[in-house]
Amino acid sequence: MHMLWRCFVVLMCALGCCGAAQALTPAQARAMVVGEPEDRIAALNAVLANADDKTVALIQAISDDSVKYTDKAVFVMKDGKGYDPVTGAELPVPDDAEDIINPNLMRSELEQALAAIKLFSPDVALRTAAVKTLQDVADPAKLPMVEKAYEAETVPSIKRALGLVRAGLLLGASEKSKRLDAIALLADTGSPAVKTLLIERLKVETEADVKTQIDAALKTIDAKLAWGERLGVVFTGMSLGSILLLVALGLAITYGLMGVINMAHGELMMIGAYATYVVQNLFRHYLPGAFDWYILAAIPVSFGVSALVGALLERGVIRFLYGRPLETLLATWGISLMLMQLVRTIFGAQNVPVENPAWLSGGIEVMSNLTLPFNRIAIIAFAFLVLGGVALMIAKTRLGLFVRGVTQNRRMASCVGVNTARIDMYAFALGSGIAGLAGCALSQVGNVGPDLGQSYIVDSFMVVVLGGVGQLAGTVVAGLGLGVLNKILEGWSGAVLAKIMVLVFIVVFIQKRPQGIFAMKGRSAEA
Repeated sequence: MHMLWRCFVVLMCALGCCGAAQALTPAQARAMVVGEPEDRIAALNAVLANADDKTVALIQAISDDSVKYTDKAVFVMKDGKGYDPVTGAELPVPDDAEDIINPNLMRSELEQALAAIKLFSPDVALRTAAVKTLQDVADPAKLPMVEKAYEAETVPSIKRALGLVRAGLLLGASEKSKRLDAIALLADTGSPAVKTLLIERLKVETEADVKTQIDAALKTIDAKLAWGERLGVVFTGMSLGSILLLVALGLAITYGLMGVINMAHGELMMIGAYATYVVQNLFRHYLPGAFDWYILAAIPVSFGVSALVGALLERGVIRFLYGRPLETLLATWGISLMLMQLVRTIFGAQNVPVENPAWLSGGIEVMSNLTLPFNRIAIIAFAFLVLGGVALMIAKTRLGLFVRGVTQNRRMASCVGVNTARIDMYAFALGSGIAGLAGCALSQVGNVGPDLGQSYIVDSFMVVVLGGVGQLAGTVVAGLGLGVLNKILEGWSGAVLAKIMVLVFIVVFIQKRPQGIFAMKGRSAEA
């Protein structure tokens, strides 16, 4: 009896694949619902190429486990009522009707079948999603429907993707020429999924020349994947470098221009990150409709809060310690511990969640194994915007002129009427505010916790010293350079050894060139 049923299913498959568009029949409906998973899958594939609306509805119902059956009938269940899958008429459901059972293999086939059906949807987004679902499918039974969709597709990007799906399915073709054509097409993709398909095909391939072609295609794909990995390392390094640049910009002012060793700089950055967290929560509770734009409000808030804390720190402690670097270091280190404990008391010792806005989620797929996240792209752009703003302010504004004057010759600036104490406070507040901006940016890519600043304070000092004290251009080169160098070394030797190697490089470099990459031009006015 079982063999007779298998023969019936195979016959139905042949009729379904070869015939013209036909309406769903009771026998086809039953074959998809009752029997062994392999037989049901064969019946499913047989109706795909000529699926009408009722067929699609039945496949969806099977996928949703909304089908019952008896020895004589199949029922599509909706709102507790049963309907005939062929005619759509309501039917009484017997008490002995059994629920459909879909094993994992069947569920996978149903998902692929629904995706194949969506290839003919008028909605471009649905067709794009369907192609992505079918990219890893290696079932030759889907080939007729994919080829039909490929011929009908008009959107170039979807047609290219469908062509790759078609080529993947042709790998299992009986004709050697089709397999060779498919391999040649797939070799140009550089996709990890395609590489897996070719490796699987290589295991079962019997023709020597086809095996040779697969080996050559795998080498081509490996070369393209290697480029994706290299570019990924460079981008990740630039992302890390832009974060170091943001952190070091504020330090370049407080240490580079003012000569203050501020060990609490990392905690000022942490305050900016927590300010972002607070703004996020306020938007979530009071302006949920505008939540995706909370980050635009968090930027000035994080700057203002950190700048205010920095101004209080300068007025309350730092102004009494100018010219005494060791005392400044110890005092600001103690203040950093106090700020961390204050944050633990208010927000708790655990990390707090900061959510990316919708427009900063996701990324741009540049290559099959290289996706550039939007949040990191935004941080790189933000870092350079902040850098441009700081450079313009230092070079073109009255405050920048006063800061440069006080830095170069404090006594002469005071003699010509510059309030040096006020300028010191403004400059320190500016550097602290930039640290707050760094914290705001960091909240979009990492954890926000009381120890956030400790992870970046040493690296940011290294950036400032390596770039040249007081040199913004040096800070840019050093920040990006160290970020890329660190990520390259991490892939080669691991994170810990990479940190040690970077530190050794900086020590050796400073020994040979103490002034850093960019030396301060001219002589000190106080020399």
